[in-house]
Amino acid sequence: MRIGIPREIKTLEGRVALVPEATVELVQQGHEVFIERAAGDPSGYPDAAYQAAGVTLLPDARSLYDTVELIVKVKEPIGPELELLRADHLLFSFLHLAAEPKLAQCLMEIGLTAVAFETVAVGDELPLLIPMSDIAGRLSIQVGATLLHRSQGGKGLLLGGLPGVSRGRVVVLGAGTAGRSAVAVAAALGSEVIVFERRRDRLAQMYHLGQNVTALYPYQEKLKEAIADADLLIGAVLQAGARTPRLVSAEMVRNMRPGSIVVDISVDQGGCIETTRPTTYIEPTYMWEEVVHFAVTNMPGAVPRSASQALSSALLPYVLILSQKGWENHPALAAGINIKAGVVVHAAVQESLAAST
Repeated sequence: MRIGIPREIKTLEGRVALVPEATVELVQQGHEVFIERAAGDPSGYPDAAYQAAGVTLLPDARSLYDTVELIVKVKEPIGPELELLRADHLLFSFLHLAAEPKLAQCLMEIGLTAVAFETVAVGDELPLLIPMSDIAGRLSIQVGATLLHRSQGGKGLLLGGLPGVSRGRVVVLGAGTAGRSAVAVAAALGSEVIVFERRRDRLAQMYHLGQNVTALYPYQEKLKEAIADADLLIGAVLQAGARTPRLVSAEMVRNMRPGSIVVDISVDQGGCIETTRPTTYIEPTYMWEEVVHFAVTNMPGAVPRSASQALSSALLPYVLILSQKGWENHPALAAGINIKAGVVVHAAVQESLAAST
């Protein structure tokens, strides 16, 4: 199969879907692999590294899309990329269509088949989302701790505290991969952490992370009380393929103290906080009722070297399967199909798109 890796054009997106080491295995399996010039540069992988792996370098996006059958990219196609897609293309990338009805409509009109990283499933696990969620969870605390600096609009608080000083309070919504990572980093810093989660097994995992971690069921009154006292609120809620439910109302955010921070990791799927709106790394934050909001839709793009390595290792086994006939019969990839020959076939995506019309 002819496999293409385009250069990402989303704002300050530095990741590349497959690192050179992964392309070596594809070439060894007899596939033709093509990459757009400079696609790996932001992640520290020059064109020469791909050429040494047997990958063909193409000068621009149009020549790449015109040549290949399978397109493996990180973020959803945007702007000029959409004009290059054809009905016979197989697209493999993050899509988040539940929060992007216009993109879904465009892909349907093109008539292609699209498999979304975030819905490829093995049982209850989402193997292609896990590494990026892990990174986003860790970044949410790093970012939040920095935004609490007075110079960033925060309340001038050291998140972990120190002797003679109160600890910062972190509230995390959800204890999936992103939430667990956020809780672990916040706890290691010495913060006072409250994590809300519905599943008993996850509550138990969070409880055992440390004496400064409290794990609670998300009763509405408990949520209101904790959020009002939070210095840093992390939204890390996910329902695979579906639009994220809004757990935090604008009134709850209004009750937070001036200079508090909101980081909504789930913004890709619409966000779990009512006051969330998507941002980019050019303008990552905005102020709402004196509360700083960070809602960048490609958080792991800030650390492209680490993120590309993590994503590529997770992707390679599935790319190898996609490049073979009968891949639709593979259970994990079948679960990942969002659009098939121009028709939305993923139930959660269908439901969310129907609700948005």
